[in-house]
Amino acid sequence: MNLVETIQQNLGFEPLQKIDPNTQEIPVNTNSEMALAQAAIPSVLIALYKYTLSDEGAEDVIREKFSTEWVNAFFGKNMGMATTKIADYASVSTQHAYEIMEAVAVEAVKQVQRNEAGDQEAAIVKKFMNDQRNYILHYLPASLQIGKLLNDTTLDDRTNKMEGPVSGFMHRIEKLFGQPQEHDRYKKDQGRYINKKDHDRYTNAAE
Repeated sequence: MNLVETIQQNLGFEPLQKIDPNTQEIPVNTNSEMALAQAAIPSVLIALYKYTLSDEGAEDVIREKFSTEWVNAFFGKNMGMATTKIADYASVSTQHAYEIMEAVAVEAVKQVQRNEAGDQEAAIVKKFMNDQRNYILHYLPASLQIGKLLNDTTLDDRTNKMEGPVSGFMHRIEKLFGQPQEHDRYKKDQGRYINKKDHDRYTNAAE
């Protein structure tokens, strides 16, 4: 499942464009609604990804803790700045930008719940969103600097938006380290392999 495409279709927007991995941008779009979708959908989804990295955030999504104001939950104190950046990108009012962002957030939560129906563990939601991470980043314009707002500048790194054998290998490494238990185990003893078995396991996981 590609969460970006699913939400784009369900909300009635035209297909989004993938960014150019060299410029990290897309061609200028004079259609404000298309530009708004291009900015709002991946921005809200990557904020949802960050939100579900914690058990509490993942459980909020499972329980649908908020019926509205998901955008506020995802972006926290930076919600206003995120809304302004998206509004400026699309040349629309901040009110309109917020309304679309909230619609994206509500639909995203529904889709996560639908795809993980019956699974009440935060780990399932975390894995689902971790699997979506790179799909989302392929559509996120770097000029928005959403990663900076979310205190994670790796989200603005062009490596995340490249495709091909080398970038595929890097994305697999990122997914491995995106799982907290694997990251902690791998970093034991100041980053050295615990033994040859660990070395082989991590090498095979990256292939």
